[in-house]
Amino acid sequence: MKEKEMIFGIRAVIEAVEAGKDMDKVLVKRELSGELFLELQELLRRYEIPMQKVPVERIDRITRKNHQGVIAFTSAVTYQKLENVVPLLYEEGKIPFILVLDGVTDVRNFGAIARTCEVAGVDAIVIPERGSVSVNADAIKTSAGALHSIPVCREKSLKEAIVFLRNSGIKVVAATEKATSFYTGTDFSVPAAIVMGSEDAGVAPEHLRICDELVRIPQSGTIQSLNVSVAAGVLIYEVVRQRNI
Repeated sequence: MKEKEMIFGIRAVIEAVEAGKDMDKVLVKRELSGELFLELQELLRRYEIPMQKVPVERIDRITRKNHQGVIAFTSAVTYQKLENVVPLLYEEGKIPFILVLDGVTDVRNFGAIARTCEVAGVDAIVIPERGSVSVNADAIKTSAGALHSIPVCREKSLKEAIVFLRNSGIKVVAATEKATSFYTGTDFSVPAAIVMGSEDAGVAPEHLRICDELVRIPQSGTIQSLNVSVAAGVLIYEVVRQRNI
C-alpha cells in the first residue's frame, strides 16, 4: 500500500477521523496506552472504525516513519450503511438486489465481483467489518472503477445484516455446495439478496442457518468449487435473466 493511503501517529489519526476522513482500519501496537490512546480508541468506537492490536514489528514492516505505534489505512470509498440503503431502494420504487460477501478476502476476486455487480445492476454489496476484503486501490483498479459507483456496506455483524435484510422483505439466498436445490429453481423476481462465501470455507454455518434458501450451481468436474467471482456472476445473471423475461 502506498504511504499516501496511510496516516501515521496518534494525533494525526485523531485529527483525520475528526475531519471526516474515511478509514478502512487502524493498526495499533499491543502495548499502547495513555490518555491520547484512550481518546483515539473512543473516537474509533464512535465512528465504527475497526481497530486491530498488533505486534509493533508488524507496524515496523509497513513503514519506517515515526508511527508512534499507530497506522491508519484510509478508505478509497465512503462505506454506506445497509439500514440507510435498503429503505432508499424501496422509496425509489426498485426491487432490491443485494450481494453479500461472507469471508471473501482476495482483492482481485472482489474487484471482479464488483465489476459484474455494477454491469448487472446490483444495488449494493455488503461485506463484514472483519475477516474480509476491503475497498482499496487494487480492488478499485480490478473493478474497472465500479467500486466508485456501487454502494459498499461494511457491517459490524453479517448475521445482523442478514436478519435486517429478511425483516425488510428481502429474500436471502445463500450459494453453497451443501444445498440440494439448483439456483435456477429459485424465484429471483422478488426483492433478493445473494450470499457468497469464500472458496475455502464457503458461507459460515451460522449464516446458512438464517438464510431463506440454499442453492447450488451444478458441477460435473473433479474440482470442488468455482472461483467465487465466476460463481457470483452465474447467480447474478440468473437474477437479471428472471427479471428481464
